[in-house]
Amino acid sequence: MRRILLVLGCALLFVPAMRAQEFDHIQVGVFADYFRSNPTGTNMAGLGGRVGFSVARHVKLEGQMAYDFNQVFTEGFTNAGGGTVTFQNTGVRTLHGSFGPKFELGHSAFHPFLFAKGGFVNYFFDGRNASFDTFTSSVQHLRANNVNPEFLPGGGVEGHIGPVGLRLDAADEMVFNHGAHHNLAVTFGPLIVHSQQSTAKD
Repeated sequence: MRRILLVLGCALLFVPAMRAQEFDHIQVGVFADYFRSNPTGTNMAGLGGRVGFSVARHVKLEGQMAYDFNQVFTEGFTNAGGGTVTFQNTGVRTLHGSFGPKFELGHSAFHPFLFAKGGFVNYFFDGRNASFDTFTSSVQHLRANNVNPEFLPGGGVEGHIGPVGLRLDAADEMVFNHGAHHNLAVTFGPLIVHSQQSTAKD
């Protein structure tokens, strides 16, 4: 969480204090996604896409989805009868979807932003050998309820030249499954913007 606050603090230094010439009405983008899953202790990476529509000069409603490729982690299983612990390599993939407001701190070609989105994360676990059916996994809550609600507060910076730009953001991806689990989520990628003219001050 401290790293996210540091990124947001740095972003605020770039808030423009000039008269805006235009604002981004629609944004469409793709991105590379990094997700540090604390429940499984894995560093996930994948690809995603997003789209945002202006509902006010400084506010967009934005939806995004990302798929993180398979990662292997070591999972411990406790035998329900004998109490022995066995370790097995297990694969996991994730699908994230979220939607919510994005608050733009200025409308120059380069500006920071904040967002707060709600959504879900779906954990996909690779199949295990049949001999493990009677075992209890150390991540059994994720196996039993693999679709979990999430909340993403975060922010970042974006800039564009003409209709093409780049965006970097970071968030605390809070996954709720028997309590809140805090996970670092970072995305970076290109975007395409459709702008409208404006003469109002930022």
